[in-house]
Amino acid sequence: MRTLPPKLFFLLGLTLGLAACSSTPPREAVPSQAASLPPAPTLPSQPPAEHPGKEVVMYALGLMEIDYRFGGKNPEQGLDCSGMVRYIYRNAAGLDLPHNASKMAGIGKAIEPASLAPGDLVFFNTTGKRFSHVGIYLGDARFIHAPSTNGKIKISSFKTGYYAKRLEAARTLFN
Repeated sequence: MRTLPPKLFFLLGLTLGLAACSSTPPREAVPSQAASLPPAPTLPSQPPAEHPGKEVVMYALGLMEIDYRFGGKNPEQGLDCSGMVRYIYRNAAGLDLPHNASKMAGIGKAIEPASLAPGDLVFFNTTGKRFSHVGIYLGDARFIHAPSTNGKIKISSFKTGYYAKRLEAARTLFN
C-alpha cells in the first residue's frame, strides 16, 4: 500500500479544513407570503359577555352565604338587599346604583316577569311598602338576595311561597 507524501497530505488536509470552514454565498432575499398577509387580530383581554347579566349573576353567586346587615355596603361588614345589588352591579357591570330598593325601581326599563333574563332586577313588597326588597334574577323564577336580619345571602324562588305573593316589578338595566 502506498502512502501519501507528507506535503500532499498537508495540502489535502488544509483544503478539507478550509472547505469545512467556508460559508455559502448569501442568497437574495425572496419575499415570503407571510409578509403580504394582514397582521393577526389581537384578542380582547376578556371575551365579550353574550349577555352582560351573566357576569352580574356570576359575581352574585360568589357572595352566597355573606351575612346580612342592615345598611351594609360591602361583604366584609355584611350587605342588605340594596347594598348587595349596588355592590354587585358596581363591580360586575360598572354601574353605580343607589343604595335604596325603591330608588332602584325607578332605574332601567320595566319588563314583564316572563321576559326576565339573568342579571335583571326583581322587586318585592315585603314590609307593606312598594319596592321594599330587591334581588337579582338568576333564571327559572329564582333570584339571589340578602333577605333579613340574622340571615345570609341566598337563593329563593318567586314561583311559589312567600315571594310569589309579593313580587311587584321587574326591571332590566341592559339593552
